[in-house]
Amino acid sequence: MKTKHLLVTICYLMAGAFVPAAGHSQATPRIAYEKYTLPNGLQVILHEDHSTPVVAVNTWYHVGSGDEQPGRTGFAHLFEHIMFMGSQNVPVGMFDKWLEAVGANNNGSTTEDRTNYYETLPSNALELALWLDADRMGFLLPTMDLPKVDLQRDVVKNERRQGVDNQPYGRADETILAALYPKDHPYSWPVIGSMADLSAASVEDTKNFFRTYYAPNNATLAIAGDFDPNTVKQLVAKYFGGIPRGPAVKRRTTVPAVVIPRDKFIVLEDKVQLPRVFYTWHSVKAFAKDDAALDILAQVIANDKNSRLYKKLVYDLQVAQAVRASQESGRLDGKFQIDVTPKPGQKVADIDKLVRAEIAGVISGGITSRELVRAQNSFRASFLNRLASVLGKADILNFYNYFAGTPDYVQKDAARYDQVTAADVQRVARTYLGRPKIVLTVVPEGKRELMLTASEGGR
Repeated sequence: MKTKHLLVTICYLMAGAFVPAAGHSQATPRIAYEKYTLPNGLQVILHEDHSTPVVAVNTWYHVGSGDEQPGRTGFAHLFEHIMFMGSQNVPVGMFDKWLEAVGANNNGSTTEDRTNYYETLPSNALELALWLDADRMGFLLPTMDLPKVDLQRDVVKNERRQGVDNQPYGRADETILAALYPKDHPYSWPVIGSMADLSAASVEDTKNFFRTYYAPNNATLAIAGDFDPNTVKQLVAKYFGGIPRGPAVKRRTTVPAVVIPRDKFIVLEDKVQLPRVFYTWHSVKAFAKDDAALDILAQVIANDKNSRLYKKLVYDLQVAQAVRASQESGRLDGKFQIDVTPKPGQKVADIDKLVRAEIAGVISGGITSRELVRAQNSFRASFLNRLASVLGKADILNFYNYFAGTPDYVQKDAARYDQVTAADVQRVARTYLGRPKIVLTVVPEGKRELMLTASEGGR
């Protein structure tokens, strides 16, 4: 799961979900929650929802691939797997079995900025989830040996083969990251890491990574759903309170500057039938001034079937099979991306002219009020699906807590999007999409002549 601005979008949608379409000026209600911190540094966020007898436990460790070092990548994602392998009081294979026996669903995900583990289960089984999560937080290392690391290392390698190396267009992302960011930038390598780094990691390397980042003072536990807060506080203290605090984590607050002096055209051969062009601009991090406007811009340009590029290329001219746009913002930095897959027989250079014309149209003429409102409404509608679950709310509270510094950020986040104007969207299009960019063409093997070149790309 990539951090992308998906989470930022979700946060806004939650806010917008409470605002009637005809009354954006109305105040957005807060999500009721309680936050406190254990003596060992573990932050705890509680949100009661007694509508159904279900509860979600969502633990965020404040570590992602952006906390890794060159040559030692993939550790955060590797631990996403190792954490399900059992701990001192949980035999191998029993973590999932015990949860499944009570009707629970559980999983985890890793991004550039954080790793989370979550369970959704009947409220009368909450204690089981808390005990399991506490045991792997406090007592994983005594059982972590080379066979376990090797097993999960092989699982991750196979996941990389399936999702990256042998997936059509799967290596595009890491190719773009390496071209967009300096080598020492924490977002310059993919979340899954490299095969070489995974192979080189020793058991002691992985243990040291765990000791640094998987301690209670580097984690937040969000519990949402049907529970009694007094009982839950006692359970949290019982299972998590005795876990010792880890070392203080020195977290990056700045990143190396990204400088793209001119458009850079690169090509990647892959086992694909059709070429695909990726345009990537350096943009801004989550919650930066222009973040919301860039989200709206992505929606207007190519994020639904009524968007400009989708309508023009897929419906009207029928020259493309797919087109997408996104503002992907993390805790430290961000990028804006458009990708287009031409239909068979269509030239990439001809598609490029159409893409550049649509971008130029937004820069010179802006967007309509109808486009703006439709984009804002789309965010609200999309969020309703996420807001319907206690797991979604637990994750959102965790997201705000880490990215914005407080779980109580719904109203400010909603205001960011409600305050975006058509002029703002035009301005960010001119500011960011008017800059030099990385242009990657993924082509079928042996057909490098299909790539978009500088002479064809217009700059």
